[in-house]
Amino acid sequence: MLWVKTLHLLFVIAWFAGLFYLPRIYVNLAQTNDAGAYDCLAGMARRLYRFMTPLGILAVVFGLWLYLGYGIGLGSGWMHAKLLLVIALAAYHLICRRMLVSFERHANKRGHRYYRWFNEVPVILLLIVLVLVVVKPF
Repeated sequence: MLWVKTLHLLFVIAWFAGLFYLPRIYVNLAQTNDAGAYDCLAGMARRLYRFMTPLGILAVVFGLWLYLGYGIGLGSGWMHAKLLLVIALAAYHLICRRMLVSFERHANKRGHRYYRWFNEVPVILLLIVLVLVVVKPF
């Protein structure tokens, strides 16, 4: 079980690195007027998204292994809340994909301030998940 938990944590950390950085690239994409810089940033965003997607999938797979295979948190309120937040994070990940497509098509309509706020969402969700897992308030 400890190996599964270790792999779950590894993939969660790696996935969150991408969830934290990708919207920062969007901030820069929304600000730049230089076509060369735009293409470079869009390429970086595309490669990062492709890299972080399997990491997110593996984080969820190993988390479900802990939950279903070892019964960690089974029937606990804190785990149900955590699972809802994981669904929210997966939705955030998919929204990032939709934004990436918008940037690739040069169809973005939002300014850099929007993406600065959007960038804070995974930080808040991670904080709540950490409190749920460590404190187990329910």
